[in-house]
Order: sequence, then C-alpha cells, then structure tokens
Amino acid sequence: MNRIHKKLQEDKKLLSIYFTAGYPNLEDTVPIIEQLQKSGVDMLEIGLPFSDPLADGPTIQESSTHALTNGMTTAKLFEQLKDIRKTVNIPLIIMGYFNPMMQYGVEAFCKKCNEIGIDGLIIPDLPVDVYNEEYRSIFEKYNLINVFLITPQTSEDRIRFIDSVSNGFIYMVSSASVTGAKNTFGDAQNQYFERISNMKLKSPQIVGFGISNAETFKAATKYGKGAIIGSAFIKMIKEKGIEGIDDFVKSIRL
Repeated sequence: MNRIHKKLQEDKKLLSIYFTAGYPNLEDTVPIIEQLQKSGVDMLEIGLPFSDPLADGPTIQESSTHALTNGMTTAKLFEQLKDIRKTVNIPLIIMGYFNPMMQYGVEAFCKKCNEIGIDGLIIPDLPVDVYNEEYRSIFEKYNLINVFLITPQTSEDRIRFIDSVSNGFIYMVSSASVTGAKNTFGDAQNQYFERISNMKLKSPQIVGFGISNAETFKAATKYGKGAIIGSAFIKMIKEKGIEGIDDFVKSIRL
C-alpha cells in the first residue's frame, strides 16, 4: 500500500509541510526532511524549483529562484534523495511544474521517483483530463499518486470528475490567489470548506494556501483531513534555519 493511503487512514488531522528543495542552501534538502519527520510532521511536499512558478506567491518564488541559483536541478534532487528511505518513513510528495518532468522524460521521472521512494506528485499545470488520457497508466505503473488541485472557482462537475480520477487526496486550494501565509480565514473561505465537505467526495481533502499558524490550521482542518503549510515555513527556515523547525511545528499543533 502507498504510504499516502496509510497516512490518510490514520485517525488524526494531518499536517503537511511544503519546502523548496535546495533552499536556503543546496544541501539542506535531506536535513530538512529528517528534522521535519522528527518533529512529528505527517507528510512532506518537496518543491522542485522552476523558473516560472505561476501558482506560487512571492515567498515560494523567491525560494525557487534562490534554489536554482544554488544549483538545484531535477537530477540533483534525485541524487540527494537516493538514500532517503534509510532514515525517513513518512509520505514524500514532489510538487513541481510539468515542464521539468517532460524535459527529464515523464516515464523516466516516474520510474526514478519509484526507485527512491517518492509516493506522489503534485503538478499544478497538468490538467486532470490530459493526465487521465495520456499519463495515468505511467503513474499507476510506478505506484505514484497524482494529487489534483481544486479552488473556490472549480465547478461542481469538474470537482466530481477530479474526485473520480483521484486515487489519494484532493489538494483543496483555500482561495483563488497565489500561495502565501494568512493569519485568519474569512467567511467566504469557511463557506467554501463547508460546501466541499457537503459534497461527500470519496477522496479526502487537504487544504493548502494561506495556512500559517494554529488558528488557520484548525480552521482548515475543521472539514478537511489535513492542511499544508508552505510560505510560513519557508519564511521561518530563512530566518531561523533547521534549528527552528521543532518549535515551528509545535506552534501549529497547539
């Protein structure tokens, strides 16, 4: 069974952290992963930096640019992660844009992910229709879960189609804007969370975009299975380094 499926079965609200591979320093990727697991994070999204990250806010864009300047590449990330399953057992997901994966070769990329123990991919610019028609068989061949995003603007028909294709969880984007930390959620977002909950989808939902503290984590997980923190974590890593991870995680799980 895929590690994501096992984690989704646990009777708890899941905390997932997004960080950019190769940031703040090129060789920080594995130490960050290991420390996040020690601190009790349930799942990790490893950002594969890209030069044109359309869905990302300024914090993640800056971290991507910095990581690329540091020398991070797809091949470098795979090299860094080649022994990761000797020390890490929580689910690992690579989040990135489709262009670098196509350059590497989609099947070669999926095969490499399988070899090193990656459990899933999040590819914001790969439409579910294209995935379903052209790539689904490749992902399934290598036991990779592909995670799709929905937003407050996604139609009910589209959401139900995504739910039918999904074999893990749905990434529920909290707002129509780019990524970025927020201190609270407004009424519109809370109504959106409730609306999706009432659809009774088969796939659990994990909320991302705008989660930054215990309050927003609690609000996001009232209806969903878990929440993802990205920008707030990257800001912390920039300021405090790996030494700040444990206190950061504890501050979310108050």
